[in-house]
Amino acid sequence: MVLGINPALSSAVDNDFSLTHAGLAQEFYALARAGDVFLGISTSGNAKNVAYTASVAAALGCAVIALTGEGGGRLAQQADVVLRGPAQTTADIQNWHILLYHTLCSMLEDAFWEMRVRTCLPA
Repeated sequence: MVLGINPALSSAVDNDFSLTHAGLAQEFYALARAGDVFLGISTSGNAKNVAYTASVAAALGCAVIALTGEGGGRLAQQADVVLRGPAQTTADIQNWHILLYHTLCSMLEDAFWEMRVRTCLPA
């Protein structure tokens, strides 16, 4: 689920919660459950909205995976797993993020597809 794209929820959060950069964290708090995974993406690793959301995720018992640049920033310190784009420029880091994100998706699809096939096939 992508945070920040539901206009009704974003509007409700913005109306009821005035802390700057905390809208995504509040939305995550409303939607997440213990055991969920938060994937935070920040080129610098210092995006306040992503860091706040990572804090909420940890408090809820959710795993935190971070995609950051080489330095990692604040987000790297908060994450259970950090995937750093080994680059210095924003464009290069974001190109690494595309590759890393699609690799994660492929790995998840493989794992879930394999699990589904194993549970559906007769022994």
